[in-house]
Amino acid sequence: MTEVFLAGVLGVLFSIGTYLVLRRDVVRVVWGISIISQSANVYLVTMGGFDGLGPILSGHGGGGAAPTDPLVQALVLTAIVIGFGTTALALVLTYRVYEEHGTIDMYELGGSQ
Repeated sequence: MTEVFLAGVLGVLFSIGTYLVLRRDVVRVVWGISIISQSANVYLVTMGGFDGLGPILSGHGGGGAAPTDPLVQALVLTAIVIGFGTTALALVLTYRVYEEHGTIDMYELGGSQ
């Protein structure tokens, strides 16, 4: 049941991110890319599974559930940190474009003729 709920949430997040990427405003495009990357992280955690024990606690032998693979969480944590850094860089570059051109509308920046 949890996987079905998260699948719906992922669909909504990808839809919102795609909607924002297709806007004319550069800031909305940056936020759309950020939402899409974070929803990809949620997808990876969801596919990593929720069953099992923590890898530290499950090393005592005995039966029970197999430990959850910690590699998925480590990779997602790394992706979150890199995503925050690139989002901050993109927003700073957007601010610089606004200072230089006085607008962040992509049609006006493109020099339409």
